[in-house]
Amino acid sequence: MTNVARLRVDETLEAAMYLGPANVVHARATEADVELSRGDRVKARLALAYAYEPCIGDEVLVIGNADGHWIIGVINGKGPTILRFPADAELSAAGSLKITADKGVDVRAHEFSVTTQKIRLIASEVAQSFKTLRQRVQELLSVQAGQTHTVVEGSMHSQSKSATILTEEKVSINGKEVHLG
Repeated sequence: MTNVARLRVDETLEAAMYLGPANVVHARATEADVELSRGDRVKARLALAYAYEPCIGDEVLVIGNADGHWIIGVINGKGPTILRFPADAELSAAGSLKITADKGVDVRAHEFSVTTQKIRLIASEVAQSFKTLRQRVQELLSVQAGQTHTVVEGSMHSQSKSATILTEEKVSINGKEVHLG
């Protein structure tokens, strides 16, 4: 006498059940056509706990039966990882938050706002391009540079209560007319 029970599985049901790798052959936002390791091509819906956009060539983990197939994991993704939210989203940390990329960081938005107590930028080169730039400094604007070069295509206007130009060598003013006073 034995205490082992035999589990009888209907062979047709077993053939329809699947759990294993599959390759994405056609991708859409919420589902993908995948080729199972046994050669079948089926539609598989996304059933992941995180945002994922399938890409052709991705190797995914699929579970399914005659009722349908679902992507439950990503084994090897070929495309970029995309986090897409259907509404507003917030990224928050109780401590510091760092974003690091080997090749670059690109931020695109209709409007971009930064609110902070201090901004520290360190770069070997900065290029800025604006249609209009307005700056307002309440206390002190201090610039230290090896050299400065300013080219204005239109007119230039500078106004202050008092002004001082101090040089160690010469000062040159070159114009058709110079008005003093």
